[in-house]
Formats: sequence, structure tokens, C-alpha cells
Amino acid sequence: MNTRNMPAWRSLLFVPANNRRFLEKAHTRGADAIIVDLEDSVPLGEKKSARDHLPVVVHQVTQSGADMMVRINQPLRMAVRDLEAAVIKGVRGLVVPKVESAAALQALADVVTELEIERGLAPGSVVMLVQIESPAALLKLDDIASVSRVVGLTLGPEDFCSEVGMDPNPDTLLAPSQAIVFAANRTGVTPYGFVDSIADYSDQDRFAATIKRARQLGFRGALAVHPSQVTIMNEGFMPSEEEIQKAREIVESSRAHEQKGEAVFSLDGKMIDKPVVERAVRLLNQLKERV
Repeated sequence: MNTRNMPAWRSLLFVPANNRRFLEKAHTRGADAIIVDLEDSVPLGEKKSARDHLPVVVHQVTQSGADMMVRINQPLRMAVRDLEAAVIKGVRGLVVPKVESAAALQALADVVTELEIERGLAPGSVVMLVQIESPAALLKLDDIASVSRVVGLTLGPEDFCSEVGMDPNPDTLLAPSQAIVFAANRTGVTPYGFVDSIADYSDQDRFAATIKRARQLGFRGALAVHPSQVTIMNEGFMPSEEEIQKAREIVESSRAHEQKGEAVFSLDGKMIDKPVVERAVRLLNQLKERV
């Protein structure tokens, strides 16, 4: 199981690595992390200049406190070029798309280790968020999540549905999304995502409901493709004041009853036992992670 401290990201906003105007404004969007994208949003002919510009981008996107992530390319030759450019001071982590096996991911992690040593970076400082985009990879989630440096799993809904031949919607994406949550919990990493197409951000009320459901399903944060999604994610992935107060009441009551030798008790007409107390503790710990 992964025992390193998990980043507490609610919102991770994609910004194309070749769009200088968007990069300059990224720090104003309020996202917990900015994903500077070298992959799908950058044409092949512009990838080199986008890589070369990363040292400038670090200051731009982190100046208001957001973490900087870099989404690299596949296959391996392009991935290594991206790693050479991205493993630098100020970059918190890498988003690795189209991961198919633990072995391939570990090879990339080993390259990161070499670069950290060469460049005097703190060992293990550059983490990995893994995108699962095929049904074959879905069967290897535990092994993939157990690779060193991995702190989170997320489903790439558009690519996954394209490969499977299904429409990306809440019904078709439920099963693979739950597989991500279950594997993340088994291996001690963080599940990111929501159960719908990542491309549809026009209906704000619907998206807020989608994020609320995502938290209910166990997701802790998600990747955003548009700035309008960030505030909704930041609010939706945090518990409400009512939930916080209820969790505190449960934990305090549990302590009082434990002193009496009572493991099960009633609170506001509901039975409270160990799993309920553990959920309350987890919710309060989530607040501490945000401090």
C-alpha cells in the first residue's frame, strides 16, 4: 500500500502548454493544481517549443499557490523527451495518460528518479497521477496504482469510451469509475474523476449535481477542462457545514460512549457504529488536509 502523503487536490485544471495567454491567466482560476498539457491539446509541431517553455510556465502557474502538473505524451520516446523537460524545480507531478501496465509506468518512474538525482531535486518529490483509458488497463489497476510515485488514479472517460465503443454518460461510465475508486482505496492512493463526459461543461447546475454525486461515490477531486468547472469542484468536493457539524457530533459522542464501554449507540434517532464513526473521522481528516 502507498503510505506517502497524498496531495489534497479538489480541482486540477488542464491548460494547453502552447497557449501562452491561457498559461498567463491560469494562476487566477482558483484551481488546486494546473495541468500543463503537452499531450492532446498540443499539435505535434509545437510540442518542442512547449517543452522548452516549461521553466517560464512554472513561475506563471504557481505564483498564487497552485501546484503545477505536466501531462506527458505516449509512446515512450515522446514520454522521455517530456520527462527531460518537465522534471524541474517547481513541478509537483506528472499526469501520465494511456497507462497500460505497471511495468511501463515503473520504467517512467525510474527515469524520473534519475532526473531528480541529476538535478538535485528532493527524492520522490515529483509524483504521478495516472490516467486509465482502456479496458485492458482496468484489469491491472492494483498493480498500476502500486507503482512508486503514483498518488492518484483517474479514468480518461472520452478515450475509454471510444475504445470500448460506448457513449460517455453517467450510465456507461459508472462501472469503470467505481473500479477506479475501489482500486484507489485498496492501494492507498486517491481517486479522481466524476461519472460523465469530461467535455460537457455548459450546464453548470447539471455539473454541480455530477460533482456532488462524484463525492458520494468516493472521488476526492477531478480534472477540469474549463475554468468554469473549478469553483464547482472546489465547493463540491468539500463537505458542507452541516456535514462537518454532524461528523463532529458523531466523533464526540463516540468518545463519550467508548468510555462507558459502548461501541454502538443512538444519535438523533440513528444507530451509530464503527463504520459510521470511521466515515466521520475520514471527513474531518479531509478538512485537515486542506489546511
